[in-house]
Amino acid sequence: MQSVGIPFQRTAQSQPSIPKAPLGSLIGNRLSCRIAVILGGFLASTGLVLSSFATSLEYLYLTLGTMTGVGFALCYTPAIAMVGTYFSERKALAYGIAMSGSGIGTFVLAPVVQLLIDHYSWRGALLILGGLVSNLCVCGALLRPVGIKDEGESAPAMAETEKAADGSAPPAALVNSKDRQHSCFCFQSLQEYSFLLMPDFIVLAASFLFLANGCSVPFVYLVPYALSVGVHHQQAAFLMSILGVIDIVGNITFGWLTDQRCLKKYRNVCYMVAVGMEGLCCLFIPLLRSFPLLVPFSVLYGYFDGAYVALIPVVTSDVVGNDYLSSALGVAYFLHAIPYLISPPIGGWLVDQTGSYMSTFFLSGFSLISSSLLLSAAMVIRRCQRTRTYTTNSDPKLDTCQSKHTDCYKASHEESKLTANVLSL
Repeated sequence: MQSVGIPFQRTAQSQPSIPKAPLGSLIGNRLSCRIAVILGGFLASTGLVLSSFATSLEYLYLTLGTMTGVGFALCYTPAIAMVGTYFSERKALAYGIAMSGSGIGTFVLAPVVQLLIDHYSWRGALLILGGLVSNLCVCGALLRPVGIKDEGESAPAMAETEKAADGSAPPAALVNSKDRQHSCFCFQSLQEYSFLLMPDFIVLAASFLFLANGCSVPFVYLVPYALSVGVHHQQAAFLMSILGVIDIVGNITFGWLTDQRCLKKYRNVCYMVAVGMEGLCCLFIPLLRSFPLLVPFSVLYGYFDGAYVALIPVVTSDVVGNDYLSSALGVAYFLHAIPYLISPPIGGWLVDQTGSYMSTFFLSGFSLISSSLLLSAAMVIRRCQRTRTYTTNSDPKLDTCQSKHTDCYKASHEESKLTANVLSL
C-alpha cells in the first residue's frame, strides 16, 4: 500500500480546484476576466492568511484546501483565456511564456517556502505567502478589456423594466420583462457551451482524457523508480530538477517554434508529435536503469511536456474559436484534471500488484500515444471528407443537376405564388 499512498497527498491538495475550472470561465464570461481574477486572488490570499491561524486539520481543509483552491481555480482559466484575446500573431509564444510562469514559480518558491518555514515557522510562512498571493488582485486589475461591449440591444429591456418598477407600466410588462431576461440568460448559457456539440471538440476532449491519464505518472514515480534501480537519492532528486527546468524551456521555445511561418499551419500536428514523443519516452524508461541513461529521459520528457502544455490553449482556440475559448478551456482543464489525479493511485496499485514500475510506465505511455493517435485519426478523416466534398463540388454533371433542381424549385415557387394570388381574388 505504500506505492498507492504516495500520490494521494498530491490528489488531496489539488482536488478542490477540479470542479471549479468551468466556474472560473463562467464568471469570466458573465462579469469579466478581470473580476474573476481579482475575486480568485482575494479568496486565495484570504485562505492562506486564515490558515496561519489554524488550530485543527479540519480548519485547514476549509481554508488552505477549499478556499485557496477555489481562488486559484478562479484565477487560472480567465488569465489563460485573456492571453488569446490580447495576442493573435505570436499566440503560441505568448501562451508558452504565460504557462512557463507556473513552472518558474514552482521551481523558485520551493526553496523559498522552506526558508520561510525555517525562519518564521509554518504559520509565518503562510501569512507571508498570503500577502504574496494578494498580488493576484493587482494582476487581475491589469487585465484590461480589449473593447467596450455594445449594450444597445439590452437598453430597451432595461428601460422597460425601470418603467414597470416605477409603476408607469402595467405589472404584466414587468412579468414579460423578467421572462424575457430569464430566457435571454438561458439562451446565453446555451450559446456559451454550444461548442460541446462540435465533433472536433468532442474528439479533442476524448484525447485530453487519455493525455491526462498518462502525463502525471512520471512526475510522481520517476524518483521512486530511480531509487529502485540503484540511483543515489540526491541524483534521483536531481532528475526531477532537470525535468522541471527543461519543462520551462519547452514552454517557451516550442511556442516560439510553432509560431514560425513554416510551422504555424501545422500546430495541431506539432501538438500530436509532442504528446506522442512523451508516450515513447515512457515506453522506453524500463530499459533505462542508471543515472546517465535517466538524464536524457528527464530532458526529453520535460521538454515535450512543456511543449504540449503550451499548445493546449492554442489547439483549443483553433477548434472552437476565440469566442468560446474561455468556456472551452474551463471544460478542457476539468476533463484534464480528473484522470490527472486518478492515474497516480492506479499506477501505485499496479506497482503493488506487480512489484515493478514497468506496468505503470507502460500504461502511461500507451495512454499518451492513444491521445495522439486519436487526434491523428480525426485529422485524417476530416481531410478525407474535405477532399470528397471538393471533388463533389467540382463535378460539372453535379453542377448541372443542381442548377436544374434550382430552376425547378424557382418555377414551383412562382407557381405556388400565382395560385395564392388567384385564390385571394
